[in-house]
Amino acid sequence: MRLRTALCSTAALSALALLSACGSGSGTSASSSDKPLVGVDYPRSDTDFWNSYIKYTPEYAKQLGVSLKTTNSQNDVAKLTANVQTFISQGVKGIAMAPQDTAAIAPTLAQLEAKKIPVVTVDTRPDSGKVFMVVRADNRAYGEKACQYLGTQLGGKGKVVMLEGGLDSINGRDRTEAFNDCIKKNYPGITVFGEATNWDGAVAAQKLQTDLTAHPDIKGVYMESSFALAGTLQVLKQKGLLVDPKNKKHVFVVSNDGIPEELKDIAAGQIDATVSQPADQYAKYALYYLKAAIDGKTFKPGKTDHDSTIIQVRAGLLEDQLSAPLVTADGGTYGGVTSVKSDDTSLWGNNL
Repeated sequence: MRLRTALCSTAALSALALLSACGSGSGTSASSSDKPLVGVDYPRSDTDFWNSYIKYTPEYAKQLGVSLKTTNSQNDVAKLTANVQTFISQGVKGIAMAPQDTAAIAPTLAQLEAKKIPVVTVDTRPDSGKVFMVVRADNRAYGEKACQYLGTQLGGKGKVVMLEGGLDSINGRDRTEAFNDCIKKNYPGITVFGEATNWDGAVAAQKLQTDLTAHPDIKGVYMESSFALAGTLQVLKQKGLLVDPKNKKHVFVVSNDGIPEELKDIAAGQIDATVSQPADQYAKYALYYLKAAIDGKTFKPGKTDHDSTIIQVRAGLLEDQLSAPLVTADGGTYGGVTSVKSDDTSLWGNNL
């Protein structure tokens, strides 16, 4: 049964694809001339993925009819807290943020709840506290898709390195746990060397080099984000392992993000797959839900009209899990997971 979670009024958003399923909105819809002021904190600007998110945000603010204030917390929860205080002093009506430390943000969320300022979190889900909506993809599916791809390519046997993200983040935990669970269940013949990196490319490269020295028969690498892309390719090149996928020395590499460089590297045979994390849709729906919150709208779990599903994570917390496809050179199916080709024009990384 398809639930109705779309807004009850579409006047301000008719140019966008609306969510299906209408909940009971308790407020009055804003007219198209209203421009509520919202704050967006960018979590960092040192990766292609987040720089793409930063690029898309003002474009969708204009489309959705909201005025924008922005800050950058540079992966520092203390800076994020300070930036929130700035937003409050500026009189914003809602805030979008992407807290990288998903536990430490709880006091800030409590303060915003007390002030009745709605919050949308992007990419990450707070460990506790209330927000109006979480906008992210199913990060456990990232780990599972990487597992199925590598498990298929390795024939269920061999050694792989998992370059983990920060385990203080729900994303790092989800991807790591899901990859390990999937390997254990489906490919028990594969040994995983899990390496904590805290989303640091230099640390990832050093640990990968150490693992390859100790285990030269490693045949797969799972990078939990494109933060490790440049370092991984450099290490493989130094080891003489950056070779064509048909070469028996080839090490299969799966990433997460779907940035343009990853898509080019897949086409060139330097890496093999990625999971395309939707930077454009994160920007779009973060502002979409802030506008909806300001307008007094409500949502319920169910399918949406933008190829996603709203789930209830816990009491009072909803998450819109946006689509994040596996991307490969051939668009094949791996372990039951269908992929799209790296040159597919539907991928945001091909449209910057």
